[in-house]
Amino acid sequence: MLSEPRSGRLAAWGNALLAGFVSPDDAVLQIVGDDAVHRVEGLPGESAPVGLTLALGRLRTLGVSGLRVALPAPGHPLGLSGPPEFNAAAMDAEEAVICHGAALGLVPEVYEAGPDGDVHVEVVWHCLAVREAPPADVPSLGEAERELAEALREATEMLSRLDVAGSGPVAEAAIDAYRARAERGRELLAPGYPPRAVRVLELAQRVGLLVSLAYENGHGGAVSSAEMGARAEALRPVERVARRALVAAYNSAVEERERGAR
Repeated sequence: MLSEPRSGRLAAWGNALLAGFVSPDDAVLQIVGDDAVHRVEGLPGESAPVGLTLALGRLRTLGVSGLRVALPAPGHPLGLSGPPEFNAAAMDAEEAVICHGAALGLVPEVYEAGPDGDVHVEVVWHCLAVREAPPADVPSLGEAERELAEALREATEMLSRLDVAGSGPVAEAAIDAYRARAERGRELLAPGYPPRAVRVLELAQRVGLLVSLAYENGHGGAVSSAEMGARAEALRPVERVARRALVAAYNSAVEERERGAR
């Protein structure tokens, strides 16, 4: 959870494009990020994979007015609404984008290519049919913010007792990377998102950092099976809360527009 999900970038900057806040070129540049190229396969009306610029334009003509994120995990179909085939693909990828205004969803498949020392990443988004229904287990921004504050406090106390607080060079590097991201917080979300969404996303990433460091540090001071079990129990609900908050933040642009249209 230390890195931004590709589905988050696609939804955030796709929403900014659909709302007229950014140009297609700017949106695609932000979505691709450090990857070499993104393509979309299975788009209605296209017999072969197409580039993101064409794909986003085609989605608009198909009636798509917004993009939502799903970040499912085993036993937790967060943000999904079916059918089973799409849910299974999204579960395998651990992320997906759901179109608002058309019964379509996008699931990324990541490829690495090139020789050692010069590897580049290519992403193919598979466009699949989805069920038009409320997404599973997505909280409001207010709910997510309250849950995160409580989870962060409880997890910090629990992990401190178990002696798995971040330490060592790996932890320090991760903390430095997080601080660098936090200092450019205005880049966390695309234009058009409410300020509260930026706060929730930043806090969710902070909680995700805590969880990642705890996992990466092995068992820390938890030497007995009971202590290791307690550590896992402490991390599991915190990780779930952080994922719920990420989805709430990325989806808030669509939710805000829906409320304004009522």
